[in-house]
Amino acid sequence: MTGAGIPVVVLAGFLGAGKTTVLNQLLRSAADVRLGVVVDDFGAVGVDALLVAGRADATVSLEDGCLCCSTEDGTVEELLAHLAAPRRGPRLDAVLIEASGVAEPAAVVRQVLASRVPGVEHGGLVVVVDAVEFEATRLRHPRLDDHVAMADVLLLTKTDLVDDEQLARVAARCRGLNAFAPVVPAAHGRVDPRLLFEVGPPRRRQLVLGEEPDHAEHLHTAYDAVTFTSEAPLDPRAFVRWLDARPSGVFRVKGFAHFAVSGHEQRFVLHTVGAAVRFERGPWPRRAPRRTELVLIGAGLDAERLRADLAACVHEGAPLEDELAMMGVLRSTEGA
Repeated sequence: MTGAGIPVVVLAGFLGAGKTTVLNQLLRSAADVRLGVVVDDFGAVGVDALLVAGRADATVSLEDGCLCCSTEDGTVEELLAHLAAPRRGPRLDAVLIEASGVAEPAAVVRQVLASRVPGVEHGGLVVVVDAVEFEATRLRHPRLDDHVAMADVLLLTKTDLVDDEQLARVAARCRGLNAFAPVVPAAHGRVDPRLLFEVGPPRRRQLVLGEEPDHAEHLHTAYDAVTFTSEAPLDPRAFVRWLDARPSGVFRVKGFAHFAVSGHEQRFVLHTVGAAVRFERGPWPRRAPRRTELVLIGAGLDAERLRADLAACVHEGAPLEDELAMMGVLRSTEGA
């Protein structure tokens, strides 16, 4: 984590899509971070909250109500304030809101974006898609197409229950509705937490899901990580264009971007989650080298091509003097 704001990730999806399974797998696998959870149960008994309780570092449950409808009574503000500033224990690294299966994801995201709670920020919308039932369900509920279209990341669950042809058909449908968000298979609800939020230094640990899975089933075997460094500053305009058009296989980009415009060297922390891009302006640490350092995480990455494309974003020649060159970066900068 950068220490700036606690990212609030909204986890949405239709009834039965597998949101709680995904959430529990994230809580199991993200042992390097402290997670707070808001469970938005629809019904008189908080079933999902019972399934999650005990795994998160802090959990709040809304029972017999829909979180996305709580726009006037300050409920969301109170929940985020509670999770962002717990009375005891260290600061949380991220907050996950599991929206009800009948919630409107856009409304939940709007509340997070409008929050006045200090120290929290929107961390992206993750929509869970049931590979088995999606085609039939979207015919009954056309609004699901809009939910897929607005997602920053799409998780395909129950992929182990369909054949390759159906899986390809559902993935293609999702890409047709949302051309930018990565479509990530999540069999048994498993997804690498690094795709959604920051994790700490790797520890010698492995997922424990009943019996120890074979090495081929470990999460790290499904994802690639590509690093890029540059001693020379980036051209902010070229870099923003690359971010806007980056390959769909790149699920996350994180690290530090070095810009030099009008005689000012600036350091920005960068986080992307699917389509969402967030910059944070920060000072140069003492004795730290002034350079760009990025890590790209995804599936099927062409490391050579990615490094070449990023190298093309490095500014060569006379120093940039156009202050408007930073506008694309500043549009995605907190507090800019």
